[in-house]
Amino acid sequence: MAITRSRYRTATSAGTLVAFLLVLIFGSPWYVEWTQRADRGIFLETLAWPAWDFDSDAAVRDLIGADLKAILLIVFTALFITLLVGAQLASARGTISAIFTGWAAYIFAAALAAFLTSFLLPNASFSAATANAAGGAGYGLIVGWIIGLATMAGRRP
Repeated sequence: MAITRSRYRTATSAGTLVAFLLVLIFGSPWYVEWTQRADRGIFLETLAWPAWDFDSDAAVRDLIGADLKAILLIVFTALFITLLVGAQLASARGTISAIFTGWAAYIFAAALAAFLTSFLLPNASFSAATANAAGGAGYGLIVGWIIGLATMAGRRP
C-alpha cells in the first residue's frame, strides 16, 4: 500500500495554520505586554486581542476564559472556512472570492468565540456577551484579511 501525499495545501488547512500562528504569536503574554507599554497603533494592538496566558496569579475562571477563547477562535476558523469554501459557487471561485471567504470566516469565528466565552466571566449576561462578540467581530474585521490571503493560496474543493 502506497501512501500518497498531496503537495497542495487546502484552503482550510492554510487558513487554520495562519490563525493558529496569529493566536500563538500575537496573543502571547510577551506580545500583549509589549503592546500595552506604549501606543503601538490600532493594528498592532488589535492583533493582541485573543490573548492567552498561564499566569498563576490570575483567577482560574479568567485564565480558562482567555485560553478557551483563543482555542475556540482557531477551531471555529477551521469550521467556518470549511463551510464557506464548500459553499462557493463554481463561478465565484476566484481570488477575490477566496479572500472574502477567509476574511468572513475569521470574523464569524472571532465573534462566536468571544460570545461563548463571555458566559464564563463573572456577572455574565447576554448584553455583555453581545458586546464582547462585537469586539471579536472588530478583531476579525481588522485582522481577517490575513486569513483571507492564506485561504486564497490554498486549494479549494
